[in-house]
Amino acid sequence: MGNLHLINLLFYFTFIFSGHARYHHHHHKRHKHAFPISPSPSPSPSPSPSPTDENSYTYDVRMFGGVGDGETDDTEAFKTAWDNACQTDSGVLLVPYGYTFMIHSTIFTGPCQTGFVFQVDGTIMAPDGPEWWPGNYSRRQWLVFYRVNGMLLTGGGLIDGRGERWWTLPCKPHKVTNGTIVREPCDSPIAIRFFMSSNLTVQGIKMKDSPQFHFRFDNCNNVHIDSIRITAPALSPNTDGIHIENTNNVAIYNSVISNGDDCVSIGSGCYDVDIRNITCGPGHGISIGSLGNHNSRACASNITVSDSVIKNSDNGVRIKTWQGGSGAVSGVTFQNIHMDNVRNPIIIDQFYCLSKVGCFNRTSAVYVSDIQYTGIKGTYDVRSPPMHLACSDTIPCTNITFSDVELLPSRGDMVLDPFCWNAYGDLQTLTIPPLFCLLEGEPSAILENEVGFC
Repeated sequence: MGNLHLINLLFYFTFIFSGHARYHHHHHKRHKHAFPISPSPSPSPSPSPSPTDENSYTYDVRMFGGVGDGETDDTEAFKTAWDNACQTDSGVLLVPYGYTFMIHSTIFTGPCQTGFVFQVDGTIMAPDGPEWWPGNYSRRQWLVFYRVNGMLLTGGGLIDGRGERWWTLPCKPHKVTNGTIVREPCDSPIAIRFFMSSNLTVQGIKMKDSPQFHFRFDNCNNVHIDSIRITAPALSPNTDGIHIENTNNVAIYNSVISNGDDCVSIGSGCYDVDIRNITCGPGHGISIGSLGNHNSRACASNITVSDSVIKNSDNGVRIKTWQGGSGAVSGVTFQNIHMDNVRNPIIIDQFYCLSKVGCFNRTSAVYVSDIQYTGIKGTYDVRSPPMHLACSDTIPCTNITFSDVELLPSRGDMVLDPFCWNAYGDLQTLTIPPLFCLLEGEPSAILENEVGFC
């Protein structure tokens, strides 16, 4: 990344839209109570900041021409407010309560000065669908924070992705006449993306109806997410709540997520991830993967999901990998999780594929090992078995342990048998239903050249 030419290429392919804010530097530090601001300030290109106390200054986006009527394009006001707040120690960019600001696709670039806060007390709103999206703006992302260090994104306001018109595009997953699900390439914007950033805190934010992922973190370090709420309809496609990729030292706590895809999805290159006290559903559960697509090498390790509730969801806790990949998933703990009417409470799927056609058997696979399920209890939807461990034909899953697992049907008395394929591990206590299909000990042989160690 140190090569300037590579950086330019990165921006050309990843951020093809206009409107770059300027570079700044900062470290995380929470601000104190804001100084009251006049409800109708006069716009000024370079206003004097309002001191919140002797250590911080607030830059209300209305001071830079922001209207906040939900119709006017307030993009430039936000970019100018960012530039000013980022240049100030303990600067606060304020989105005031009672106003709705519509802004277009924008990159906010850092680094900033110490203690920068992006305070959302009002509403930030995206353009209303693809027909209102300017042709010269990227359709892959809406709000991007690039090379930001130490930022706090907080407030009691709302970030509205207005994704309804994106979800109905013909390129989105849909059924054709024979009932087959068709998935075609489709550029829909990620609502908020943090890229190559560190020491980030997202706290108290409410977010709804992203066209695609709500939050995405790429190549980030030290990310703390606490007490946020994400909502989208259960049938909204690809609306993952939080997705992380090549990101480490992540904490996601005390949050509520309901959407049309994974509540939290963990991609390749992630390690030291702690997820705790999450209420997830409806949706597709909490997933590691998918990993190994297009024969790629993928690694994920030291991941804990605990003290959470998953309800009315297609999946509970899931590991999903493609055939043909390499690398490894290891050191994963799922602990004290309550399932409420979940179709696949526990699932390892090493034959993951988006359709029933076009996926071929491969001998290589992402190696799955050292996975622990403890205190997984509740009810499951009887359309699928409560435990589904489908491991690679050539590279088995190993050291899969179960303790205090009790899963009962949400309706009726029929208890389905778990499904296992080439899965090795240990039952530390009896499970309900009994997991007789889990193979004991270790496989007789795994060729080292077949396993992509990380």
